[in-house]
Amino acid sequence: MTERKLNQPLGGNEMPRFGGPATMMRLPVQDSAAGLDACFIGIPLDIGTSNRPGTRLGPRQIRDESRMLRPYNMATGAAPFDHLQVADIGDVPINTFDLKKSVGIIADHYRAVLAHGTIPLTLGGDHTLTWPILRAMKERHGPVALIHVDAHADVSDIMFGEKVAHGCPFRRAWEEGCLINDKVFQIGLRGTGYSPEDFNWGRAKGWTVVQAEACWHRSLAPLMADIRAKIGDAPVYLSYDIDSLDPAFAPGTGTVEPGGLTIWQGLEIVRGCAGLNLVGADLVEVSPPYDPSGNTALVAANLLYEMLCALPGVPQGAPPPR
Repeated sequence: MTERKLNQPLGGNEMPRFGGPATMMRLPVQDSAAGLDACFIGIPLDIGTSNRPGTRLGPRQIRDESRMLRPYNMATGAAPFDHLQVADIGDVPINTFDLKKSVGIIADHYRAVLAHGTIPLTLGGDHTLTWPILRAMKERHGPVALIHVDAHADVSDIMFGEKVAHGCPFRRAWEEGCLINDKVFQIGLRGTGYSPEDFNWGRAKGWTVVQAEACWHRSLAPLMADIRAKIGDAPVYLSYDIDSLDPAFAPGTGTVEPGGLTIWQGLEIVRGCAGLNLVGADLVEVSPPYDPSGNTALVAANLLYEMLCALPGVPQGAPPPR
């Protein structure tokens, strides 16, 4: 048996950061998930948005801003490319004129990815996309635990008379039995609403809702320790909406809400997923037109890298200083 050669990001000393392939972390491209432990995959979708559009451009700019990322995590000691075979498998070919058809296309695409035993890390795209991914996850793993980081609960029944939209994915997923109700955690919810039911609908189903105000001025490491204990070894999906962060940190999104999480709290949440049986994750709602600096996409790229570092099979623990 020959030792498996693992893909590595193209380094900045081999090719200037502004050159090389326009892939996530400048990784090699594959047409499918065959032979991969994990993959990056884009869904350039914004026809499910209810306010400002532009998330169809999110995957491309996240990839572009990922060029500064390096393979070793200085904070956690994780070196994912030493343990996992990872590649960028491109974008899901959605139907940009038909949201309902796109839901089916996304679910089919992820069924094929999961059939290879690959863990998908998704670059969004509006939050509608999480519902069809969870549909595919259920078929592969059964109902999953969920860590949902967001300014909004996304449990609306209808939007403009439609049941498919970026404000509805988790109600649709619940209706289809995709979720383990006592292992669903929503973190960072805030802002104005139509009624208390906006947040209490999930609580009534047994979900844990941690509003943003409960996170202010504190570390979220203890919260994540509690969540890990409650989830145990159940398969878990992480869905991270960039608007969970305060717009001071991530203005490039369609539905900004003040009073959000800080970047360091976002890092604590994602790093706190290490040790869980993560079966997939997404980073959604990056809308490049609203942040010409590119910083929102840069933050998104870093969070996606942190998700890769937290996957099963990636050892944690930085070596002691010398």
